[in-house]
Amino acid sequence: MNIALLTAGGTGTRMNNNIPKQFLNIEDKPLIVYTMEKFQKHPGIDAIVVVCLEGWLEILKAYAKQFGITKLRWTVVGGANGQESIHNGLMEIAKECSEDDLVLVHDGNRALVSHDIISDSISTCRAKGSAVAAIPCTEAIFRCEDEENLQSTISIPRESVVRTQTPHTYPVGKLLWAHREAKKRGITNTAASCVLMQQLGETIYFASGSEKNIKITTNDDMQIFKALLHVEN
Repeated sequence: MNIALLTAGGTGTRMNNNIPKQFLNIEDKPLIVYTMEKFQKHPGIDAIVVVCLEGWLEILKAYAKQFGITKLRWTVVGGANGQESIHNGLMEIAKECSEDDLVLVHDGNRALVSHDIISDSISTCRAKGSAVAAIPCTEAIFRCEDEENLQSTISIPRESVVRTQTPHTYPVGKLLWAHREAKKRGITNTAASCVLMQQLGETIYFASGSEKNIKITTNDDMQIFKALLHVEN
């Protein structure tokens, strides 16, 4: 099986909204539904689990029914941070799935993930044991000492840098192992599975990403999403 684990536990504070950003309506459809539809329509995805804010699970299920998301199998309350939320989703998956099944951990607010990105994530993980969607870095990159003193200290060759996105795809057993190890080693707040794996000394293998596969976090991102949505339609 190939399972999409969508993280949708954010509160939307950077958008200054009372409604969590993943539930904001864009052209009469909640943002999280756009994301679920991408995995619903992909023939390689067998099931979807959404890790969600407490109090929104029934609303999520109602939206899934309304928009025909038949692959939604589990809804789980998120944790205090991204790492805990992913762990909560994994524990639910592990009750019914084998360790060889694949999990595509994906940001619920990356609603323009493409068919090709999902396909390449699955095939790369099958071939190499993991897959992290990524794109080349085309900008000049500088490292700064801290956020307050934004002066350049050293430039980083952009040819040696990639920008990671999601999905982060791993076998169920591998992710369960990583979260057990994190608990043993006191690693408590890695929002991205690839960062956790890197801290555990694992090799990171990259799969195809896209500039369109944006993470919708700010109001500017929302405007870009609406523009891209019109182009896609």
